Amino acid sequence: MRVELDGLGHRFPGGPALFDDVSDVLHPGEVYSLTGPSGSGKSTLLAILAGWIRPTSGEVRRIGVEAIGWVFQNPFGVPGRTAVDHVALAFLARGDHPREADASARRQLERFGLAESAATPFRSLSGGEAQRLMLARGLAADPDLLLVDEPTAQLDARTALDVNEALLAASSPTTIVVVATHDSRTRDACTRHIDLGVAVPPADARRGADA
Repeated sequence: MRVELDGLGHRFPGGPALFDDVSDVLHPGEVYSLTGPSGSGKSTLLAILAGWIRPTSGEVRRIGVEAIGWVFQNPFGVPGRTAVDHVALAFLARGDHPREADASARRQLERFGLAESAATPFRSLSGGEAQRLMLARGLAADPDLLLVDEPTAQLDARTALDVNEALLAASSPTTIVVVATHDSRTRDACTRHIDLGVAVPPADARRGADA
């Protein structure tokens, strides 16, 4: 299983190129950071990987990839349902017996440092706990490709650190994980990196070069 990016580029009608000539091969067992300044197309590239948007140039080849999951920037859940309920639902959807689904969900929560929050309603979770729950739930669905959009964007530094540590737990031998982020600490928590950024010299340097 793998995802091949072959010369990917994208621009919206009438606008400049967001990125150009992005090539890589993504494999299970790795957590890829997708970085670049605002407007460089990080979320757009996630949508291209998901098949929601067609790139204006290049090609994405999903080889052996059937199930795709997405963890959005803002965690969402059923306010009155517990953390373990949210994760168990993914196992139930896979056909597990309720008792087995509950046990598997609790193991998954422990993996993401949420064992003590298993019985906590979603509405009572902290921002960091809710985001880690989204990662746990996303992997419980056993996707071939898990796309994570700016997981620390709404969090303070301490809480973001907890989520960044959880990204290592998101590494799975059966799942390719891609994380769009502007946070250098989140980037460092990933195992591989794709940079959409292009260094632009300061205005003074450009004027000097023109002179």
